[in-house]
Amino acid sequence: MSTFLNPKRTVAELKELRALTDDKNGAQRVAFTPVWVKTRAWLRSKLEALPVETHVDEAGNLWSTLRGESEKCLLIGGHMDSVPNGGWLDGCLNVLAGVEILRRLNAQYHGKPPVTVRLVDWADEEGARFGKSLFGSSACSGNLDMNEARGLVDKQGIKLPDALKNVGIDFERVKDSGKELKNAAAYIELHIEQGPVLLDLDLPLGAVLGTFGVERHAITFHGQAAHSGSTPMNRRKDAFLAAAKMSPEIYQIAARSGNGVCTIGSCTTKPGIVTSVVEECRITLDQRHLDSKKLATMLAEAKAASEKFAKEGNVRVSWERLWQIAPRPFNDDLIALCDESIRETCGKVHRLPSGPLHDAAEVAAAGVPTVMMFVQSLHGISHNKIEDTKEEHLELCVTAFDKLAEKTMTWLRKGVKTN
Repeated sequence: MSTFLNPKRTVAELKELRALTDDKNGAQRVAFTPVWVKTRAWLRSKLEALPVETHVDEAGNLWSTLRGESEKCLLIGGHMDSVPNGGWLDGCLNVLAGVEILRRLNAQYHGKPPVTVRLVDWADEEGARFGKSLFGSSACSGNLDMNEARGLVDKQGIKLPDALKNVGIDFERVKDSGKELKNAAAYIELHIEQGPVLLDLDLPLGAVLGTFGVERHAITFHGQAAHSGSTPMNRRKDAFLAAAKMSPEIYQIAARSGNGVCTIGSCTTKPGIVTSVVEECRITLDQRHLDSKKLATMLAEAKAASEKFAKEGNVRVSWERLWQIAPRPFNDDLIALCDESIRETCGKVHRLPSGPLHDAAEVAAAGVPTVMMFVQSLHGISHNKIEDTKEEHLELCVTAFDKLAEKTMTWLRKGVKTN
């Protein structure tokens, strides 16, 4: 570990942030709220001691730039916003580890690292208030659907453009933030895993292969309402029976895919009374995989299964796509460097995909070589006040992430073609 790097300071600052922005229910750093504004001011205070240029772009993303010998930029990203009643590490660990890396680079290279290094705090990664995740990074990548975002409203009836205006952001100009990626040559992001894979393997750190593609659909089975007392079992057109058969089937579909996951997250029935056979049953299906072909196969198998079960129950079925995003595999060279950094830090490493989406997925979609590093989550839980990671693992991840930053700068100096 570099003598200029102090991972214990990062842990101390995470605790300081928790004391400032948490209550008894957890973190309250919801984007575009007064607590989030206070969080941003606190972050700026940490950056003031460094010779960095800090500004907020048109989408509300905060950039802090340490100019280097080259205009090529290494981006280090994270997000300071949280879900309501969230955890103390999700997102902010990434940013504060980045602050510590800037300190090390400034000290080691006397304020002029080999390449320009930019720390970015993405605005509203969580989407907790308006239901639209990755707001700042998708605006920057150019993928934000402006018409959809323009109509988003929070629980108090406040529209997204109005909430942005309250913190000095002009909604109609948010995609102008794309100019920030002009010289971006690589992007790295550290994150808590948010799941149990590393915990079950008893490993502190993992190299991330990419973010899952997602196919999300509503599936509605259409039967016939009938009296629950007078209708014989063999005469029923029970929409719920056909829908229920999908539950064990998706586990088989996921198993055949290798590393995919399938989830039926909701189920509603009509008429929804105890004295009637179910006329209509609507379930939602979320399917995820890192391989686009396997994701397509999972979807095709689910559709075939639904048709089969509908036919068996003498009902019909219809599908409605709710949302879709392609898999975002990360850069092979950077995955190897991440792997190497982890091995040098703690001896063992595991490569895994990310089920949740992250800002890194949007940066990768913009054509910037990207990789993420995961640190183990205790309980395999996040978005909850019990979210936690061992302090020794937090220190290890800062050390390994710093190694990754240094290796990535060396990779860029070798003249690797990017974009």
